[in-house]
Amino acid sequence: MSEGILQAGFHILYSSDINEDVERTYRNRHEQLGLYQGVNTFFNRSDIRELPSAEIKAAISSLNILKGKAFPKIDAIFGGPPCQGFSRAGQRKKDDPRNVLFKEYLRIINDIRPNYVVMENVEGFNDTKLDGFIGVKGRIYEDNMLVPDILKSEFTEIGYNTLPPKVLDASDFGVPQRRKRVIFIAHLDSVAPPIYPEPTSQLPESKITVQDAIGDLIQGIVIKQQEISSYQLESRYGRTKTLKGETIAPTNKVYNHEFSRHDSIVTERFSLYREGESSTNLTKRILNEGIDLELYPNLLNECHKKIPELSKQEIRNKFLSGNVDIHLIKALLTKKSNRFRLARFSVAPTMVTLPDDYLTPFENRIPTVREMARIQSFDDSFQFLGKRTTGGPRRKVEVPQYSQVGNAVPPLLAKAIAIEIKKAILANEKVQLII
Repeated sequence: MSEGILQAGFHILYSSDINEDVERTYRNRHEQLGLYQGVNTFFNRSDIRELPSAEIKAAISSLNILKGKAFPKIDAIFGGPPCQGFSRAGQRKKDDPRNVLFKEYLRIINDIRPNYVVMENVEGFNDTKLDGFIGVKGRIYEDNMLVPDILKSEFTEIGYNTLPPKVLDASDFGVPQRRKRVIFIAHLDSVAPPIYPEPTSQLPESKITVQDAIGDLIQGIVIKQQEISSYQLESRYGRTKTLKGETIAPTNKVYNHEFSRHDSIVTERFSLYREGESSTNLTKRILNEGIDLELYPNLLNECHKKIPELSKQEIRNKFLSGNVDIHLIKALLTKKSNRFRLARFSVAPTMVTLPDDYLTPFENRIPTVREMARIQSFDDSFQFLGKRTTGGPRRKVEVPQYSQVGNAVPPLLAKAIAIEIKKAILANEKVQLII
């Protein structure tokens, strides 16, 4: 989100996140752009529940650019409370502690009093219900109340007007990905109300496709590559400007573009998928049309290894006819049930934090961090730091590169929202000049 805010022309004075890897990536990027810790910006790695508003104000006041000056009026606060507790993709629980972190966000807003507030979350935020939520000023809400209703009421309690929440699709704003996010905007009575951005690429033919985004990053095979797309050029030369008004010059090195090493069995398994095909659709195709495993010798051997009571010929015959049960399907595809091969001439589905959920359209491999970043609309100069990926229990505490990309608000979507906030700010200045 910060990347899009900067692209819209804002100066970020203060920011916070709980994770160390996120801090490393964030601060590195901001230093690239001329934003230095303690000089003209401040990042605080903290649990928001343990972050006093007074500490935020003190950090801002201590910036070199504000020495000897009064605490500035903050134009806007942008935030995104953790979305996992609201996501429809996983199991949701009313007592998930992450579900009430937006209360801490409201606490800070109430103390800082910015003119505008933007909050984003997943679509599931709209239909999540909470029991006995206690508001910033102590109000106790009835059980089974929708979170958006609580949020609107809380904003009213602290003196803010709210726009009706709106679901925006990133693919409508130049992002090569169907990624829907619910956006909440609030503002003080004393300032001009903003509006939500209007789509810039809503028609199917105007959407940025996967090939538009990553077609120039293929290395393993040769395909008929059309001219470099404008999206690829923008990614290479940069959309985000430094404080000097320049973009970061491209280099010969492509950051975060390390290919995963897949063994022959995995590569053959990936090769089964057609463009735009999910594991569910692949299974249906096998059942309807059959498949010849003689073309996939490593997979045939793997199936025989897992189901030794059947000969290789028997296994091959079953797959040829589509006469296979769930055990044979699992032997062929593993238990992984939500893999999807991207389609080059379409937008991508929502990219999440698990890279092996996806396959590139062109090669039998998962996308690189850079390819996922392109699909999220990050500049190529944006470097993701920390571990490339992680797994198991470590996923609860580590935020590796793939997760940083998958958790992000697409910069171009954030930019579109921030531009509308900026327009409202400029409208206020015009009114003051007239007065």
